[in-house]
Amino acid sequence: MNVKKDLDKSTLYEAVKTLVENPAKHILLDQQKLFTLFSIAFQYILFRSTKNPGHYIIRIEDTLLAEKLARKAKDETTRKFLGRLIIPRRLAYGNSTFHLDYFPLVTWGITKDLPKQKIQGAIIVKNTSHNPLIDETDFRHVTQDEQAIELFGKDYYLSSLMDIAPKTITIAFDEKYEGVEPIRFPFIEEHSERIVDGVKISDDVQFEDD
Repeated sequence: MNVKKDLDKSTLYEAVKTLVENPAKHILLDQQKLFTLFSIAFQYILFRSTKNPGHYIIRIEDTLLAEKLARKAKDETTRKFLGRLIIPRRLAYGNSTFHLDYFPLVTWGITKDLPKQKIQGAIIVKNTSHNPLIDETDFRHVTQDEQAIELFGKDYYLSSLMDIAPKTITIAFDEKYEGVEPIRFPFIEEHSERIVDGVKISDDVQFEDD
């Protein structure tokens, strides 16, 4: 496991506390530490679920990223929970239920029919290396995602949740979204950019891929 590289419990606690105390409905975590940020966001949502029972949506860009988060999140509870959630894509926790879907609209079969008044929060996780996954060989995927973009806009994976979830935490490196408040954690080092063969590359281009 990742025990040696896990977040210190006091650091994780203080980071979650920062989210708890922030009144913004929609929050953006845009620093480069994907697995660290996911642990913080998930622990916050887990805590929120005990205070505001209901449905919670975890929307991750694709299955590969979900599996990676389940292996490399920076605390054991988050790794285990997501690992158990991936296959059934629905998991009860106390009086709340967590649901997993992905950016393509075809995966929203369960979450799109949830009673909106019972949705209490969501986490949205975008990868850094490519656009939302659309299998262009599958006409159904392309058609449905084009419909989603037309209905909700290019950031449909987030905007479709902002109107129905009273709290969203979006993890997306170097992205900007309207109506979403960025929060940055001081313990996460900011990395500079450098030029390599004419291409601008971040010092942390692997986005915490260790």
